Amino acid sequence: MDISIIIPLLNEEASLNELHQWILKVMKSNGYSYELIFIDDGSKDQSWNIITKLASENTEVNGVRFLENFGKSQALHAGFAKAKGDVIITMDADLQDNPEEITALYKMVHEEGYDLVSGWKKIRYDSKLAKNLPSKLFNFAARKTSGVQLNDFNCGLKAYRNEVIKNIEVTGEMHRYIPVLAKNAGFSNIGEKIVKHQARKYGETKFGMERFIRGFLDLITISFISRFGKRPMHFFGAWGALMIVVGFLFAFYLGIDKLFLNPSGRLITEKPQFYIALTSMILGSQFFVAGFLGELILRSKKDTKNYIIKENI
Repeated sequence: MDISIIIPLLNEEASLNELHQWILKVMKSNGYSYELIFIDDGSKDQSWNIITKLASENTEVNGVRFLENFGKSQALHAGFAKAKGDVIITMDADLQDNPEEITALYKMVHEEGYDLVSGWKKIRYDSKLAKNLPSKLFNFAARKTSGVQLNDFNCGLKAYRNEVIKNIEVTGEMHRYIPVLAKNAGFSNIGEKIVKHQARKYGETKFGMERFIRGFLDLITISFISRFGKRPMHFFGAWGALMIVVGFLFAFYLGIDKLFLNPSGRLITEKPQFYIALTSMILGSQFFVAGFLGELILRSKKDTKNYIIKENI
């Protein structure tokens, strides 16, 4: 199979038929063998009924329906697990991503050898204050923190080699950082392509300003994981050792002071240095324990599936 197209969606009943016909036109004109996987992330409208109808009319259409809304990352995770194509294309269901871009993205992965190609919506038709400016700040911070030089991390239109999506784990809200996850997994040939962005035709956006707050918090997480995800003891152990040394030095000073310099002075427990020493050594020990637990967890079997599928086509 040439292409697997994964489309996560939430309450997009108005756009599904038009999107399906548009994708079908592109696939037929290029002669691709393909599968179209809709991931219904707990829609409350008629989205799943439309997907079921499309699947009955087109054998290339598949669908997964979540019991409730678990988020885009879990939707992509389910789609990646189901995908069989040599090249996997992800796109949004709101018609703001242009299916005609699939051809160029497929060629960049299949013929030019990219592991991952991310779309770049250079010209956007969103609110400049609500989306464009925060998006630019977010992408700037992501580039500087991760070292992946992309202009649009959050673009839903991306293409992957099959090996990439089978070797990364998309959890929480980490769908924004799939290129970073791919880089950390050893897939460093990451490209970018300017893609057409279209104004929303139906409905309204499912994401508000809070996504940028969560995005920056996730950026801190992914930055830490990128540096210490495979060696947590290097971080926690270093800080633990530093704090234990600081605590020991204060304790040593208190002992020398009491025994030789000022034996008739205040009790050790009455001095503020005593509490600094005690707190430093306790925190240092806790950092060491955290490092050991991190190493143990890292070596245990991980399961990223935390969604519940209600129906499957």
